Amino acid sequence: MTLYEAQKNQEYTIEGLFVEEAVTRRLQALGLNDGTRVKVLNKKKRGALIIQVRGTRLALGRHLSSNIEIREERHEG
Repeated sequence: MTLYEAQKNQEYTIEGLFVEEAVTRRLQALGLNDGTRVKVLNKKKRGALIIQVRGTRLALGRHLSSNIEIREERHEG
């Protein structure tokens, strides 16, 4: 599943970044690494996402969000 397909107010774990190497390095510098948990705060009509990662809000466009693989967090109980 990609971050672009994520649902608002859900938490996910990043599985992989599949964008250009320079963009990957920039996203990693912002805290988007494999295994990092992110929460989708808002989804815009044209595909932009507002996510929260490690206490920081980031806006990602459709191109980036559709190339970030995630898995849904399962909450026990």
